[in-house]
Amino acid sequence: MTVTDAAPVTKKEPVWQRHRRLAIVAAVLVIAVITVLTDLPTPTSRSSDIAAERSVMSEVNSDLQPCAYAVRQAIGIWALQAHHQLSAAERAPTPGLLSEDQSACSFTNQGVYDLSNIQVPGTPAGKQLGQLLATAMLWTTSDSLRAIEDVQTLMNQPNDGGAVRDLSREEAQLAADRRNALAHEKAADRDLDILLQPVSLPAVPPKATPSRTAPAG
Repeated sequence: MTVTDAAPVTKKEPVWQRHRRLAIVAAVLVIAVITVLTDLPTPTSRSSDIAAERSVMSEVNSDLQPCAYAVRQAIGIWALQAHHQLSAAERAPTPGLLSEDQSACSFTNQGVYDLSNIQVPGTPAGKQLGQLLATAMLWTTSDSLRAIEDVQTLMNQPNDGGAVRDLSREEAQLAADRRNALAHEKAADRDLDILLQPVSLPAVPPKATPSRTAPAG
C-alpha cells in the first residue's frame, strides 16, 4: 500500500463518535423500516421483478463502495504497521487517512445515507434483498466503523490488548455479516431463477491477518 506524504490534521471528534448511541438507534430504525416495507405485497411481472432487483443490487454495490474501500484500507494500514512495514514518512498521514475511512462508514457519508434509503420491491426476492440491505447497513455503520476505530486506537497504542481483541471480534463480525448478506442474495437468486450481481462486501481481513497479534515494541 502506498501512503502519500501529508501532515496529520487534528480534527474535532466526529458527531457520530460523540453520540454513538444515537447512531446505533438510527441504524436499528432504518433496519426496522426496511423490514416493514419489504412485507408489503406488490404484484408484478417476472421481467419487472428481475429489472427491479437488478437495479437494487447495482445501487447497493455503488453505495457500499466507499466504506468497503475504507475498511480494507484501515485494516491494511494496521497490517503494515504490525509487520513494521511503515516508514515514519508513510505513517505520518495515517491519522488523516483513518479519519476519512471513519467518515466513509458513518451516516455522514453520502453512500451510507443513500444505502439507508434504498427501496426494495415487496416480492419474495425483494424481501431477501431487504434483509441483505439491513445486513449491509450493519456491516458498514457497526462492524466496519468499529473496526476502523480499533485501528485508530492501535496506531496510537499498538500494545493495547483490549483493542487487539476488539478488532479480532469486529473482523469476525464483518465475516459473519458478509456470509449472511451473501446467503440472502443467493435466496433472491433462487426466487428469481437468475444470478444477480454479487453483493460487494469484501472479505475483511485477508487470511493470516496480523491484527490478531500486536506488534512488539
